[in-house]
Amino acid sequence: KKKTVSFSTMPNDRKINSTAACISFMLEGCELKKVRSNSRMYSRFFVLDADMRSVRWEPSKKDSEKAKIEIKSVKEVRVGKKTPVLRSNGLSDQFPDECAFSIIYGDNYESLDLVASSADVVSAWVMGLRYLVSYGKHTPEAPGTGHPSLRTSWISSVFDLADLEKSGRIPVSRAVQLIKALNPGMKTSTIELKFKELQKASERAGAEVACDLFVEAYCELCTRPEIFFLLVQFSSNKEYLGLKDLLMFLEVEQGMEGVTEEKCLEIVGKYEPSKEGREKGYLAIDGFTRYLLSADCSIFDPQHRRVCQDMAQPLSHYYISSAHSACLLEDNFWGRSDISGYISALGLGCRSIELVLWDGPEGEPVVYTSPSAASCVPFRAVVGLIDQHAFAASAYPLILCLVVRCSAPQQRLAAQCLRKTLGEKLYLEPPNPTASYLPSPEQLKGRILIKGKKLPPGCEDSEGEVSDEEEGWELARRLGQEDREAPEGGGPRRVRLSRELSELVSLCQAIPFQDFESSRRGQRYWEMCSFSEVEAGRFANECPAELVSYNKRFLSRVYPSPMRIDASNMNPQDFWKCGCQMVAMNYQTPGLMMDLNAGWFRQNGACGYVLRPAIMREEVSYFSANAKDSLPGVPAQLLHLKVISGQNLPKPKGSGAKGEVVEPYVCAEIHGIPADCAEHRTKTALQSGDNPVFDESLEFQINLPELAVLRFVVLDDDYIGDEFIAQYTIPFECLQPGYRHVPLQSLAGEPLPHATLFVHVAITDRRGGGKGHRRGLAGRRGRRVREYTSTKATGIKAIDEVFRTATQPLREATDLRENVQNALVSFKELCGLTPAANMKQCILTVATWLLHSDSVPSVTLNLAEQYPSMEAQGPIPDLLRKVLTAYETMIQTSRTLIESADTVYGKLIQAQQAGMDFHKELHRIEAKEGLRGRKLQKALESFAWNITVLKGQADLLKHAKAEALDNLWQIHNAGQSCGIGRNGSASPEPSRLRAPLEPIPE
Repeated sequence: KKKTVSFSTMPNDRKINSTAACISFMLEGCELKKVRSNSRMYSRFFVLDADMRSVRWEPSKKDSEKAKIEIKSVKEVRVGKKTPVLRSNGLSDQFPDECAFSIIYGDNYESLDLVASSADVVSAWVMGLRYLVSYGKHTPEAPGTGHPSLRTSWISSVFDLADLEKSGRIPVSRAVQLIKALNPGMKTSTIELKFKELQKASERAGAEVACDLFVEAYCELCTRPEIFFLLVQFSSNKEYLGLKDLLMFLEVEQGMEGVTEEKCLEIVGKYEPSKEGREKGYLAIDGFTRYLLSADCSIFDPQHRRVCQDMAQPLSHYYISSAHSACLLEDNFWGRSDISGYISALGLGCRSIELVLWDGPEGEPVVYTSPSAASCVPFRAVVGLIDQHAFAASAYPLILCLVVRCSAPQQRLAAQCLRKTLGEKLYLEPPNPTASYLPSPEQLKGRILIKGKKLPPGCEDSEGEVSDEEEGWELARRLGQEDREAPEGGGPRRVRLSRELSELVSLCQAIPFQDFESSRRGQRYWEMCSFSEVEAGRFANECPAELVSYNKRFLSRVYPSPMRIDASNMNPQDFWKCGCQMVAMNYQTPGLMMDLNAGWFRQNGACGYVLRPAIMREEVSYFSANAKDSLPGVPAQLLHLKVISGQNLPKPKGSGAKGEVVEPYVCAEIHGIPADCAEHRTKTALQSGDNPVFDESLEFQINLPELAVLRFVVLDDDYIGDEFIAQYTIPFECLQPGYRHVPLQSLAGEPLPHATLFVHVAITDRRGGGKGHRRGLAGRRGRRVREYTSTKATGIKAIDEVFRTATQPLREATDLRENVQNALVSFKELCGLTPAANMKQCILTVATWLLHSDSVPSVTLNLAEQYPSMEAQGPIPDLLRKVLTAYETMIQTSRTLIESADTVYGKLIQAQQAGMDFHKELHRIEAKEGLRGRKLQKALESFAWNITVLKGQADLLKHAKAEALDNLWQIHNAGQSCGIGRNGSASPEPSRLRAPLEPIPE
């Protein structure tokens, strides 16, 4: 009979929450598909012998003594398609990665490749086998026998504290509250149901529960199998993590550097609930779960919680968090003005606020966000509020965008109010005419800048006429509030402006936009333009390169289309990709667009300023916002994302008369440049309660990581009315690798208590050219032609000759990097690991095989050499021979890279600098060569492309050298810690290998 096991929390299902349960399941046996090297699959019944020394299968043509594997011969148990047979093209797409596992056994490292009906069955077999393999080495007591475990003792002590009468029993209600206190977020009804179920099974119904039943209920309710599975992988004794186990987990899986046993002891002291565990330095399943759920293990990189970017660049080099109609709490059309909207926006780090000034009934100006608003807000009150809250969330400059719709006398009152209330905070110094760029956010800390119109230099009167902006008029026209006629014959609308208000404008002088050529020739750095969403969208589609170039020197603000009377939001990514700094958002309207905005501005300490990608800031660089593939000089990366499970998911808010159970699935979305935008979804977790298991791997190629945002959305597949459950949005640059919990939020961006997704994150460099690939390199070696990045002809002989000198160094740089990448992937695949694995994991895996052999290690690492050799001690099996060959190739290619990189790098930089010497003379040379129109545009584009390629490829080479040195350090470190290294005294200094790289100047 086919048996399956489920990790679901539904009461009728079997639950695996200990190694004892895994082994019990294996003793009963179940059907698995056995995969042969000819790619055929055969169903067989697999079972663990009663003496727990062998795994057998039937039916088999072999006699019963041969159709088995002895536990003591097992070298390793691999999860996923990690052997050549399972990776072969004939099988790869027939079953998901998480349903496959392999047992590597015997002196010849043979593999028994198996496919299960679900990931849960795989987990049970892998956990049990890993325990038994370790059990054979460490001879602990058999699971489920002997003295109580660390965990059982702790749960019993918690029960004893709650047993106030010392009767050995406590009321069910108290037991329920106790479990709820230990596991916040768990539903009371779930706990009550579990107690009823256990009382019925043991025929001990009643209003009280005994200690053994309480322990059983706690273990069944509070053991997350996916975390228990993880603990078993790293634990020496399969029941808890010792300090060395925890250190290994933090370094190998979580990518932490410089971890010490003292740090591990600190983690145990903070998260392990049992006193015995804290004293002995053990982290059992409950402490491990608490640690993984804690802020210390968040998916969001903690260094981004504070300001971590260079804040000394010109203001135009940053994206600036901007609000449109900030004081509106509802929609634009029927909204009501409410002063708390400003407090909310400023509290979220908003650094640009729009104020539309209208004539007030009391002779003082007021702020409306729409003339139909039920009430107006006095301008004086708004300014007082801004003075109070301007720098509560961020010390960096605040820009007030004034749209003047009031008369000159009321403008004077507004100017007086601003001067009197804001005082020293108001930035009034005139722009420096000798400078070329705006001051930096660092220089403008604590200052408030006014963005608005300015009287022309020749105007001596107390007021004058200036051209008006279109912003705000469309809505006034709709509501019949417009009191100024458009000038005859078209042309810009004119308005009166008072001198007092004009004098408050310094670094953000609003001017109308004419065209890019006029701006390039005549616009001054302190002048800025506002674009409607429609106009900016047209530029972004028709001439993105010119918009990017414009935004290198000048600030631009994009405001929503006046047609958005429901206060919906535009997609900020459409304009960020072209370098537009200020994309004005309706903060009061939740949804995808506001999620992207809020998530994006978290990455620099939520200070409201985010440094734009270098490729968008450099004076000479080629960047096409609408590129469909990788960019010249920017290393594309692969995001490997495994969505494992969800915890305490709420029902959709508007789900109508739906039952308690949700059927969730997860969408992972990448938002960025068009080449990066993608979406993948998991399967639906059916009848899974609040804690679904997805266990699904997704992969994304990211061509411009600095502009990419990852958004998780949890949706209900069985919804009535509303499908949205939760979301979380995070910039790609803020992702932490390893096993992480995603803190889910509501549609409005508010945290949902205890609702999380459990995921695994790995990021690798994309190998070679073309699109990212799902499988390792082995499946396509020899089929892919290597792609080389090359320079483009400008049509100017002297310049082209300079760039031609870089042709060979560009090829050499690509060869050096790709040879190492290919060798690394081959070595990792032979070790049974994915391309996302690090070098330490590879060495530890080989060491594990060797230490599970009865003989002395047959392979050693000679750590006396700078490039450690892996040496065979006597005859070795074929698999180990292949591993040694792949390791040797990897070491040799790494050595070539390390020793050649500086020379090739020097040639690339020399060519780049020689090219830059032509930059200032470029327009003169073009005129001399007679280049015009399309030819001129192509020459400029090719020049920028070449400079970008040379700098980018030099950067990549420098980065590759640093990674190769880091791999050597990991080899030394792992070789010493796992027992296969010898002559370890010459281990290189990590500080020497990991020296920070000097960035190439912009």
